[in-house]
Amino acid sequence: MTASRTLRTPSELADAQLIKRDRLAGLEQVAARYAVAITPALAELLDTSNPHDPMARQFVPNEQELELHPDESPDPIGDDAHSPIEGVVHRYPDRVLLKIVNACAVYCRFCFRREMVGPGRGGLSCAELAAALDYIRATPQIWEVILTGGDPLVLSPRRLKEVITRLAEIDHVKVIRVHTRVPVAVPERVTAALVQALRSAKASFVVLHANHPRELTKQARAACARFIDAGIPMLSQSVLLRGVNDDVETLGALMRALVECRIKPYYLHHADLAPGTAHLRTTIAEGQALLRALHGRTSGLCQPAYMLDIPGGYGKSPIGPNYLSADGSMVEDFNGRRHAYRGVA
Repeated sequence: MTASRTLRTPSELADAQLIKRDRLAGLEQVAARYAVAITPALAELLDTSNPHDPMARQFVPNEQELELHPDESPDPIGDDAHSPIEGVVHRYPDRVLLKIVNACAVYCRFCFRREMVGPGRGGLSCAELAAALDYIRATPQIWEVILTGGDPLVLSPRRLKEVITRLAEIDHVKVIRVHTRVPVAVPERVTAALVQALRSAKASFVVLHANHPRELTKQARAACARFIDAGIPMLSQSVLLRGVNDDVETLGALMRALVECRIKPYYLHHADLAPGTAHLRTTIAEGQALLRALHGRTSGLCQPAYMLDIPGGYGKSPIGPNYLSADGSMVEDFNGRRHAYRGVA
């Protein structure tokens, strides 16, 4: 289907025939708690004839989001425990998150910040941004600043350029990273002015969030190429989601498509314990089996690191499959055959 503007309410989704009207009452309850937004570019990718459409599972609200589980948390990765000042998360010694805006172009149904983002949530005020930059300036071990939110690329090129320029003026900040869904959600937003805003004397990277190969449309690929052709390298992060990319064919196709776009797969996240997302989470064992299936059958360029963000704010840890025995004497190949290894010291 096609939409002329971003769809933001269950009624608009029903008008666009993305949901049935008999679901309106339940989905109004979901929308009252978690923001809804589906852009025209993403609405066009939804397959309304498929009740299990992987794209719809990512973006169309579901009544199951009202089912809360005891282990779920409104702050599932513990950002608050590591926020020394408004807008800054300093979990690792050499890098910080700078959450400059709390809005997104599209609201994913599995988002780990779903309690904190949405229309009208705003972002850092001028005074709060100045204080955040002062913190970064006064902390010389900070080598990298990661712009996040929300989605930083919903800001104007002028506003982005201001933030990037002020960060680049801090001598010990050497790397600026921007995490975004905009190239797949609103590819036309990636203009020459937006690309230019991200360029600086410091190393700049854009990390694209994409979970299914259908997201990498011709328009999305062109938007990514504008960054890359301007000298801004791109990485990707994806979330392992039940019914979206939890089979080796889909996951492999996604990773290959990213590499074809000159985007290096970076992280495959195990889905966080965000409220109302249990229906989208796989088990860790299922994720490890998928990574095993990719290994050896898909180019090394296409291999992301499978990561778990430990609840409580303890950081990310790789949880991919292990091929080496505990004593280092046996190693398993990609076909599952075990071989003796005599190089143990």
